[in-house]
Amino acid sequence: MRIRSMLTGLCALLATALFPAPVSADNPIIQTLFTADPAPLVHNGTVYLYTSHDEEEARNFVMRDWRLYTSTDMVNWTDHGAVASLKTFPWARQDNDAWAPQVIERGGKFYMYVPISVAGSPKNVLAVAVADTPYGPFKDALGHPLIAPARDNIDPTVAIDGDGQAYLYWGNPDLWRVKLNPDMISTAGPIVKMPRLTDYQEGPWFYRRAGHYYMAFASTCCPEGIGYAMSDHATGPWQYKGSIMDHDKRSSGNHPGIIDYKGHSYVFGFNYRFNDAQTREHRERRSVTVTEFHYNKDGTIPMQPWWDTVGVKQLGTIDPFRRVEAETIAWTSASDTSASGAHNWAPGVRTAKGAAGMYVTHVLDGGYIIVRGVDFGTGAGKSFDATIAAATGGGAIDLRLDSLTGPRVATLAVPATGGPETWRTETTPLARTRGVHDVFLVFHGKPGEPLFNFDAWQIGTARGKPRASR
Repeated sequence: MRIRSMLTGLCALLATALFPAPVSADNPIIQTLFTADPAPLVHNGTVYLYTSHDEEEARNFVMRDWRLYTSTDMVNWTDHGAVASLKTFPWARQDNDAWAPQVIERGGKFYMYVPISVAGSPKNVLAVAVADTPYGPFKDALGHPLIAPARDNIDPTVAIDGDGQAYLYWGNPDLWRVKLNPDMISTAGPIVKMPRLTDYQEGPWFYRRAGHYYMAFASTCCPEGIGYAMSDHATGPWQYKGSIMDHDKRSSGNHPGIIDYKGHSYVFGFNYRFNDAQTREHRERRSVTVTEFHYNKDGTIPMQPWWDTVGVKQLGTIDPFRRVEAETIAWTSASDTSASGAHNWAPGVRTAKGAAGMYVTHVLDGGYIIVRGVDFGTGAGKSFDATIAAATGGGAIDLRLDSLTGPRVATLAVPATGGPETWRTETTPLARTRGVHDVFLVFHGKPGEPLFNFDAWQIGTARGKPRASR
């Protein structure tokens, strides 16, 4: 009987390794809070995704900071928290209006352009902040607006032409343009109002690729899709080329961000999937999405279907033998608690920033984190190590492979560490695990109560005592 049980377990492990079970979708790509207005930047082999942030209490737009997520595989995204906020600009209104950002690098510095509001009417201005690294923190570069108040001054987009000239575009419902000086914090020449683009509403995304200039944008509201125009010059004239994504009643808004990364082309946007999963009320709580596309030979962009729930193909794998931040997440969710059963998603873990950096919090019984494409190699791993903090003990982390019901290869008991930010690294044995798997970190403990905070995990190659506390 014991041999039969062992063989059954081995067969299950092999079946899961060879034929992973289907799991929850990975679009939208951020599930720990509501995000919008994606502004991806490729720098030194990493995608830096800057977003605006819709607050939980929002019904209309309630936005106070800008967030950063990074990825090297387009599937697992690491949360770096807020890199700027309305407090970055103390001369601006502090209650709301931290709208769509964009970040660009020049001369080893990183410049963030944002729309914010000032007292009076018109209230909309464009501001610029600067940082020494893409992770921020970004600091106010001027102490006053870069672009003075006007009704149209939202949604800045910036790019540097091949001759070194930088251009800033923005506007709703008109599109405006100005040259930037090499310092990137002052303008050169007049502000120019562009001829009205067909189907243009807001959210421009300006870039140059393979000799073509592109202006993607959120198309006429409402609902909004994504349209685009092309030109032979950075300043136009712009020729409307059609839709990248049609208007769709499932989303009153949209906002494109387009990049090439590791030989692939991606368009980011947002939808309301998670808001709609929680309530039938339309609230301005959006979620960033992404899809891969392929340019036509003439440089035009083919029509894309509406945002799906599948996400994009993973580029590369995660090395578990090096520290993996707990806030590196492909998907997270908890059991659906809606009385009607109509919803298919409920909020899972959240992230927070403490003295030692970002960590995962709001860990509840039955919640989980998925990290996709984790490469265990030839099976040298001996332990599962996790850095945790807990006021009380009794929680646990199961490490399962490829699904919530896949083989459990480790269980780590979480003791009391002395407080919610008193960190300790605990170690537990890991069953022999080889190859590439999706890792499911499943949390257990007293139902209905926050269990512990979770900072990082790693696969160890030698069993031993837990490492010293952080």
